Amino acid sequence: MSIYKTEPLKCWKKAKQLREQYYINFARCKETGGIRWSGSAWALDAIPAGLGSDVYSLTGEPYGAAVALDKKFNQECQNAAESAGFARDLCAYMRTYWGSLYLNKYLDGSPFPKPDFNFQTQICCSHAKWYQHASKIENTPVRFIDVSVGPYKDLTEERLMYVTNQGLESIEWMEKVTGRKYNDELFIEAVKNEMRSTSLWAEICTLNKAKPAPLDEKTMYSLYVLATLSKSSKWCADFYEECRDEVKDRVARGIAAVPNERCRVMSDTQPPWAFLKVFRYLEEYGAVSIGSLYTFGLEGIWETKPDGSWGPRTTPMQQGIEITTREQAMKLYCDWNLSKPQWQHFYDPQLKTEMMKTIVKEWGVDGVMLHLNRGCEGLSLGIMENRLGLAAAGIPVMTYEGNMGDEREFDLGRTQNRVDSFMETLNLKRDFVNA
Repeated sequence: MSIYKTEPLKCWKKAKQLREQYYINFARCKETGGIRWSGSAWALDAIPAGLGSDVYSLTGEPYGAAVALDKKFNQECQNAAESAGFARDLCAYMRTYWGSLYLNKYLDGSPFPKPDFNFQTQICCSHAKWYQHASKIENTPVRFIDVSVGPYKDLTEERLMYVTNQGLESIEWMEKVTGRKYNDELFIEAVKNEMRSTSLWAEICTLNKAKPAPLDEKTMYSLYVLATLSKSSKWCADFYEECRDEVKDRVARGIAAVPNERCRVMSDTQPPWAFLKVFRYLEEYGAVSIGSLYTFGLEGIWETKPDGSWGPRTTPMQQGIEITTREQAMKLYCDWNLSKPQWQHFYDPQLKTEMMKTIVKEWGVDGVMLHLNRGCEGLSLGIMENRLGLAAAGIPVMTYEGNMGDEREFDLGRTQNRVDSFMETLNLKRDFVNA
């Protein structure tokens, strides 16, 4: 039974168009003499932006997630990687990406567009090897920046400068491998765009503290992904500003993502992309997934506000800081990224547990669903410690097994049975009228 009014997002169509155009631009940019590069969604993508306004990227994890929705092609990619000798317990996105390279097949069926170089950060256990091997297959130059300097709360000047200097050295390397003169103004503008994008996304997520929630997580996946594609682009920052304004309006008018909302849950890590219907199954119980540390913090940048609440990090521009030089921009940029929530738990699972407890408290979460994701070693690191920490705090927790990018490791019926049991512990029954 509906309790709240609901309506489609007005910016939904535009989000889909921007994502589609991103993949088209990467494939076709050589037609106009542009530059292509590839790296992860966590690559410091404002740095290559200084090479020109015709520079296009392909981020590996969103590519793997997009391919995962095409079950036939994804299976072909997985098989190609396994035939080359790579085990199924490696990162599912990485195996899909490598398989796509081995097949020389892009997600639209055309030959895989070869990048001019690969550029990658090193913090996840798979990232460095991912692009080292990709560069071997493609015979492509590759550059890495080590950002694993410890949690942000322990950041020192020396650790910050270690990352900053790598960024500055990467500029010189890019000039050599592309033959282009670097433009500091384009870099500074890209840094500002990325700070705007990632702070705005965090602000959008804070609006989901409202009841009813204006967004559900399945919808949020199609919105946060734009920052994983090109967070330093103006189009991304501008879209998030438009999206923020629309979500604010939804809150003001009481527009709900789930019209029968009577329970709020949160998830964790990447979902099983080929089976997002799980989130629609939750709605049959009147349960809305308001997001997760993954959805909020993969690209959103946060800070603790003066009142103790969690909110979007204040940008240097909002503080009145004028960014004028390459060196200043790089240092601010690296500091900004090192505060990324999803980088913190690589050092200690307790850091993640505390952030999850904050979300439970401030977003009014009734229960937590943990995806024991075999496809991602990095974001599943310490997940059982997280379960224990949440349970010790009196927070209801359920777990289910799966893989974000390999459907062979996900059982839909079994997962729905676990959801049924979990909803029963929350005293909820299915709304068969809306089922």
